[in-house]
Amino acid sequence: QIAFMTLTLFPIRLFFAAFMMLLAWPFAFIASMASDEQELEKPLSWWRKIVDILLKAIMRMMWLAGGFHWINVKGRRALPAEAAILTVAPHSSYFDAIPVTMTFASIVMKAESKDIPVWGTLIKYIRPVFVSRSDQDSRRKTVEEIKRRAQSDGKWPQIMIFPEGTCTNRSCLITFKPGAFIPGVPVQPVVLRYPNKLDTITWTWQGPGAFEILWLTLCQFHNSVEIEFLPVYTPSEEERKNPVLYANNVRRVMAEALGVPVTDYTFEDCQLALAEGQLRLPSDTCLLEFAKLVRSLGLKPETLEDGLDKYAASAMKMKREKVDLKEFAAYLEFPVSQTLESMFALFDENEDGVIDIREFVIALSVVCKPSKTLETIQLAFQLYQSESGTVTEKDLAHILKTAMGVPQTDVTHLFRAVDEEGKGKITYDDFYTFAVLHPHFAEEYLYADQMGAESGLETSSLSAPNGICTDFSPDSSGDRRKPLQKKLN
Repeated sequence: QIAFMTLTLFPIRLFFAAFMMLLAWPFAFIASMASDEQELEKPLSWWRKIVDILLKAIMRMMWLAGGFHWINVKGRRALPAEAAILTVAPHSSYFDAIPVTMTFASIVMKAESKDIPVWGTLIKYIRPVFVSRSDQDSRRKTVEEIKRRAQSDGKWPQIMIFPEGTCTNRSCLITFKPGAFIPGVPVQPVVLRYPNKLDTITWTWQGPGAFEILWLTLCQFHNSVEIEFLPVYTPSEEERKNPVLYANNVRRVMAEALGVPVTDYTFEDCQLALAEGQLRLPSDTCLLEFAKLVRSLGLKPETLEDGLDKYAASAMKMKREKVDLKEFAAYLEFPVSQTLESMFALFDENEDGVIDIREFVIALSVVCKPSKTLETIQLAFQLYQSESGTVTEKDLAHILKTAMGVPQTDVTHLFRAVDEEGKGKITYDDFYTFAVLHPHFAEEYLYADQMGAESGLETSSLSAPNGICTDFSPDSSGDRRKPLQKKLN
């Protein structure tokens, strides 16, 4: 079928879809140039209504060309005055743009998107909220803009937000980001389904590329999509004060409608578990639990590099002294709490009430920079090295088992391979030279013994229970009553 469709219908569909997009461009361009922000806060003028109808018709023809012959819509879309924000999940593909083109709701987009030829003009027509990667204050500004529009009593178009923040395979709902829920206004949950016999829609970082997804989908005779508008969710007073609680409750409602479980892991956890650094994390790593606790304390790993330098400098001054819970709290400048106690327990190797602060710094470095293995190991060498700048095999074992987040790691073979002269000690330069010559040193010297053949790198990445990342099964993550695994027990 793929071969036949590739030679016959695929090029026709692709050409027609591209033609429809080009046809929409001049209408969107003229309307974008002739309107301003103040006009959006007024009822649509007659010419804007005509442009809206024309663009929606053209976009519908574009999806028709892609094999979406009919779109099954359930429920009633709320008016902007009833729900200023539409929360859509699960987010699994760029075909999720279908409800955007049907509603012309505003969306949150990267600022770079507006510079894409043709598509950027269509994006600007719906007045999105742009997020700039180059602006460090962009996240705060984005939240403020969403809040301003959401509290305009329906004057602005509705904002459509995909709160998962990334594409998954629809087998569960990951943690919702709180941006859509910070304004504390009613939201309308919207769920998407693609009940196709063969799934060519799903687009995740472990799956096929963007063009392959497009090619396989256009080779389908028919593609099904269901859009269900659930009842408007009005937050309680407690939910208005706590956006995370609000997000979790809305997610639960949407998961029940979809008939799928939820998982407490986030997009950042997926990045950590699937990091492409030289030191891949095993499936049983405790660092995923550590990353959750870091965020629970209000720290954001993705923006914590400056804080990491401060923590590392303090750890170096403390040398090899171990600290108790109160000293750990003072070191982090946080009050003692259940979350802090849970984090402390991860590093309390002998359950004697004290921890090595250097292990916390190494773990934090992995979470902050999951793909930069050698930067973390260099930092660890600085923390553990003697005055001569060397570490022993015992030190290397502490470094690597902390960086991997596992109880035991046999580094004997690796240490001997690095220590070619048999001195019993190595420098970071020795390790770096070895790592450059052996880029897969973890597979060759660590994982073969630690994880065994059945849990090797390729196997563990393919056996993810829900397709998001290793060991993210909702069953295991949902039971909060389980005791925390000790990091170095």
